[in-house]
Amino acid sequence: MAHAKNHDYHILPPSIWPFLGAVGAFVMLFGMVLWVSPQVENRQPWVFLIGLVLVLYVMYAWWGDVIKESLAGDHTPVVQIGLRYGVIMFIMSEVMFFAAWFWNFFKNALYPMGPEYPMVDGVWPPAGIETFDPWHLPLINTLILLCSGAAATWAHHALVHENNRKDMKNGLILAILLGVLFTFFQAYEYSHAAFGFAYNVYGASFFMATGFHGAHVIIGTIFLTVCLIRVYKGHFTPEKHIGFEAAAWYWHFVDVVWLFLFAAVYIWGG
Repeated sequence: MAHAKNHDYHILPPSIWPFLGAVGAFVMLFGMVLWVSPQVENRQPWVFLIGLVLVLYVMYAWWGDVIKESLAGDHTPVVQIGLRYGVIMFIMSEVMFFAAWFWNFFKNALYPMGPEYPMVDGVWPPAGIETFDPWHLPLINTLILLCSGAAATWAHHALVHENNRKDMKNGLILAILLGVLFTFFQAYEYSHAAFGFAYNVYGASFFMATGFHGAHVIIGTIFLTVCLIRVYKGHFTPEKHIGFEAAAWYWHFVDVVWLFLFAAVYIWGG
C-alpha cells in the first residue's frame, strides 16, 4: 500500500525511444547534408534513408506504446489534458514552420532581388515563369480538401455526440479517399509545371511551400488511416478518443494552410 498510486498522473517507465528518435533525426539530417552538398563527391541518399527508416520505426513503436497505455487505462482525464496540450503545441510549431515559407514567398514577391533581378523594378513572378491558373486544378484541389475536412468532422461528431461507429467509419473512409485524391492531383500538377525547382526563386518558393504541405497531407492521411484501423478494433469511445481528436485537429490545420497557400501563392502570387 505504501507504493499505491494516489494521483491522476501517469508515471512513465524508462524508454529507449527518445534516444533512438534523436539518433535517427541526426542521421537523417547528416545524410541530407551528404546527399545535397556540392562539396561531396558521389552523393548518395543512403545515409538519409537509414535515418528516415529509424525515425519512422521510432514513431511506429513509440505511438504504439502510447496506444497500449490508453487501452490499459493510464490516460486519466488529467493525462488527456496534457496530451491535448502537447498536440496543440505541436500544431503551433507547424504554424511557425509554414510561416517561414510564407515569409520567404512574400519577401521575394514584394522585393524581388537577387542575381537574376535588378535592384529596382524587379518582376514577380520572374520573367519567363508561366504560373498555374488557380481557377482550374488548384480550385478543384481546394474543394477536395475542404470536403475531406468536413468528412473528418462528420466522423468526429458521429463518435462524440452519437456514438455511431458506422458513420464514424464512413466519415473516415471518405476523408482518407479525398486526401489520397488531393495528393494524386497535386502530383499531376507538379508533373505539368512549366517551371522547375532549381535556378529560380519562384520555383524554389513554390515547390517548398506546396511540397511541404503535400507531405503533411500524406502524413495526415496516414494518421487518419491508423485511426480507421483503430475504429475497426473498437479502440475509441465518446469519452476517450485523444488519438482521433489529434488526427482531426491536424487535418483541419492542413486544410487551413492550404487555404492560405491557395490565396497567397496561386491567386495573389501568380
